Amino acid sequence: MARHKTRQNAGRNIRLADQIQKDLAGIIQREIDVSRAGLITLTSVDLSPDYAHAKVYFTVIGAEPATAVTALNEKAGWFHSLLFKLLHIHTVPTLRFIHDEGIMRGLHLSRLIDQANRNDGDNDGLPPPEDPDDR
Repeated sequence: MARHKTRQNAGRNIRLADQIQKDLAGIIQREIDVSRAGLITLTSVDLSPDYAHAKVYFTVIGAEPATAVTALNEKAGWFHSLLFKLLHIHTVPTLRFIHDEGIMRGLHLSRLIDQANRNDGDNDGLPPPEDPDDR
């Protein structure tokens, strides 16, 4: 019985996290000045099982990530109160904003792979490796 309830709560957790992400994206668009914090895009929301805490991951264009984190965390209480009015749930989570470096890391790895593929034809002036089947 507990296993079924856990599976059911996991689905609700995901739906609620998605709704928080959607509502919070609209709130941030209205409440945060782009010239101060840059263009902020929410990438995901991790919600604790008891819905008390939420880690909100974001990327930013046009500002330093540290500046955006500061601006968002300063207004986290205000965002919490606005979410309380939008969401009809008993517990609205406390928000903590975290810069998502995964996208930048992925772009960096993609550039490295492209560079390696371009240089692969050069082989740095070394002869091609011997094929064991040619012996």
